[in-house]
Amino acid sequence: MKKIFFNNLVYKFVSLIIVFPIFRFIFRGNLVGTENIPHSNSFIIVSNHGSLLDPPFLGHALRLKVSFMAKSELFYIPILSQIILACGAYPVKRGITDRNSIKTAVEKLEDQNVIGIFIDGTRQRDGRVNNPKKGAALIAAKTKKNLLPVAIINSHRLVRFKLFFPIFNKVTIKIGKPINYPVSSSKKDLIQVTNQIKDSINYLIDLTN
Repeated sequence: MKKIFFNNLVYKFVSLIIVFPIFRFIFRGNLVGTENIPHSNSFIIVSNHGSLLDPPFLGHALRLKVSFMAKSELFYIPILSQIILACGAYPVKRGITDRNSIKTAVEKLEDQNVIGIFIDGTRQRDGRVNNPKKGAALIAAKTKKNLLPVAIINSHRLVRFKLFFPIFNKVTIKIGKPINYPVSSSKKDLIQVTNQIKDSINYLIDLTN
């Protein structure tokens, strides 16, 4: 109980004291499509990825404690490891199929937690979904949890400079309509749903152009 209380305290501090002013005031962050957020306690947020600030921005904006996969190296850094653990993150080894991270994601969903997955697996310079991985669809198939496509606009270009002065771009988070989990774990079904997520997120991004 003490650990849960401590973790919740750390999460609220990070979200309200640190993330709130950065997202709301520096980047003038706003959220569109809140009516699409499922009412169930457990689902999978799937997003594009352009910045290291994406996880805290998403969690704060959606007002949800979202458990994200984070590269395993971060969990060896003092203080930072305690913070990201308190915020619900769990480690994943990049570049290989990490069965432990998939198992952890399944367990979190079964415990009615919300998890977040960046579908490309790594940051993209253009801020779009380019090479989506099937992991989100696979976890959805295993748990029968729906997927929520989310587009983060401008996180790949947070700051630009004009005459050496920084100009902070506005960040918009757009929530799409939920996507049903794959009917099976077959490669065909996983690819179909993965492409559906990709198209949904990129469509949300293109609506801003």
